[in-house]
Amino acid sequence: MQPEVTQQSAGGSGTAQESGARPGGRVTLRGDLRAAVPDAAAAVVITGAVFLFLYFRMKEGVGDTVAVMPFMDDPDTYWMYLLSQAFGWSGLLWAWGTVMLGLLLSGPGTGRLPVSHAALERWHRTTSLTTMALMAAHALMFMAELVRYEAAMGWAERIWAGFADSFVPGWYDSGTGQIAIPVGQAALYLAVPLGLLFYVRHRIGANTWRRLHRFVIVVYVLSVWHTLLYGTNVWYGDWPRTMLWILQLPVAVLLLVRLLRPARRGERLGAPSGRQAVGWTLRVAGRVLVLAVVVGILAVTFSGRDGGRPRPADPPAAALHEHEDG
Repeated sequence: MQPEVTQQSAGGSGTAQESGARPGGRVTLRGDLRAAVPDAAAAVVITGAVFLFLYFRMKEGVGDTVAVMPFMDDPDTYWMYLLSQAFGWSGLLWAWGTVMLGLLLSGPGTGRLPVSHAALERWHRTTSLTTMALMAAHALMFMAELVRYEAAMGWAERIWAGFADSFVPGWYDSGTGQIAIPVGQAALYLAVPLGLLFYVRHRIGANTWRRLHRFVIVVYVLSVWHTLLYGTNVWYGDWPRTMLWILQLPVAVLLLVRLLRPARRGERLGAPSGRQAVGWTLRVAGRVLVLAVVVGILAVTFSGRDGGRPRPADPPAAALHEHEDG
């Protein structure tokens, strides 16, 4: 989730302290963690606001979570689940922001922006770290709710069951979560190494880091997919789900611009020739795929067919998590 930064651009017009870099010029994790404190504080405030919104909606019995799972009509009991949801929504918001910043930094025309390139890089790094923390908090609070929920088990069994359901791919065996939970786990398990590799790129090589860093967009796609599959607040085919789709349009457009007009000369399409034909074909395929995504999002927006479920006449009575027998 980090930009393609050189030592020269990392400092920009600011000091080493302002950019999270050592006096020698290299950006460090410790420096960025200090710089991320205001950003993380803002994320905590937003998470708290989302939690209160979801809490009072559930208290009034009008939240979509209650519509999906009517047994969860007591926010004082299920507050950890609501906090997990709040961390998930703020995490997705921060992921959206850091991906947008990254695409701006790696595309053309950053010189025309009202903010310096160095400031954008610093914001991108700090929002990336905050995003990882929010994703981890989302998963941990989901685990805490599952531990609380399995009251019939002993503590050791409860902790293991909650941990396995939350963090072991393929362990969660109930309903839509059989797909949605592993998708979210994949996003988390890719986000952390891909984000932190930035700070050891001088050891693994800039080219290796740059190739791996391209998979960050996969993390974001998995995060959105996880939300569309499992987010009870966007479960039904109503305007919140459509808005979530619409928010992906600027990401897809910026990615398309980034692919069509990359800042690095070596990533430009050019003409196919000899041994480079395979790479050229893959780059063309990538551009066509992203263009199809843009068209698809526009089609969802204007048609209203966003993949949401129809609201049932009789609300379901499913529990939070029911293990299958055998």
